[in-house]
Amino acid sequence: MSSVLYDTPGPRAKRRYVLFSVVFAVLFALFLWWIWQTMDDKGQLKWALWEPFTTSQAWTTYLLPGLADTLKAAAIAMVIALPLGAVFGIARLSDHRWVRGTAGTVVEFFRSIPVLLLMLFANEFYVRSTDVGSADRPLYAVVTGLVLYNASVLAEIVRAGILSLPKGQSEAAMAVGLRKGQTMSSILLPQAVTAMLPAIVSQLVVIVKDTALGGVMLNYTELLNARSTLAANYANVVPSFIVVGIIFIILNFILTSFAGWLEARLRRSKKSTGAVLSEDTVEVNPAAVRGSYGTGDGGI
Repeated sequence: MSSVLYDTPGPRAKRRYVLFSVVFAVLFALFLWWIWQTMDDKGQLKWALWEPFTTSQAWTTYLLPGLADTLKAAAIAMVIALPLGAVFGIARLSDHRWVRGTAGTVVEFFRSIPVLLLMLFANEFYVRSTDVGSADRPLYAVVTGLVLYNASVLAEIVRAGILSLPKGQSEAAMAVGLRKGQTMSSILLPQAVTAMLPAIVSQLVVIVKDTALGGVMLNYTELLNARSTLAANYANVVPSFIVVGIIFIILNFILTSFAGWLEARLRRSKKSTGAVLSEDTVEVNPAAVRGSYGTGDGGI
């Protein structure tokens, strides 16, 4: 189906697309074969290196505790960063200049600093200025860095999502006498949720992955840190990287799949779309149409 932005490909274009797909599949298969051969030549496919992952000890002693700490830090950071980002995103749209300016300064400041630097600074802060124990300090530092950075990014996502709605939404709310706070909570935010959801989920995936920075730099016992301990005991560095990479892929796939299901459910329930309806999506009452054209049903 052709549109303003897309033309239906003709027979030649379809053949060209098929050719490109076949060429890509062949090249990708050759790339995978090269990786397999390289690993085999270096002895990385020996069963002795992969056997530990078939035993319970490698999982219960290293990988599963590390995964639990990864999920713990990510979950705490998400719970704090999501509402904090929403507050700052809404504050950036305030009519009061001092509120808008303060929120903008905070967001731009923490959004400009690398999350690793925030973690390191938080760790030094807890060492020198608080009584947080050495056992809990890495978790506190990782969560603090994740919250400060990702709340700032989420604030921009929320602001952009609200601004993407048609101005008629706000004007209609004001016309019926709603205050700005009521308009934001009852009209704008519910409609912007669906538009913001893909970007929010992408940022939540970043939170999960960035927990690994704490394991590398702060010795936080998350999944990647647990992998290094496992590899030191079993001398299987490359296989351990592959297994941990697969775990991260599965974890983030579950998160994005849940978000896709939630977005579809929100759209079906018609609670928040913010979309402009076309004539194909609007149900027309035939009686009303006949009446408006004077067909004997009370029309002009």
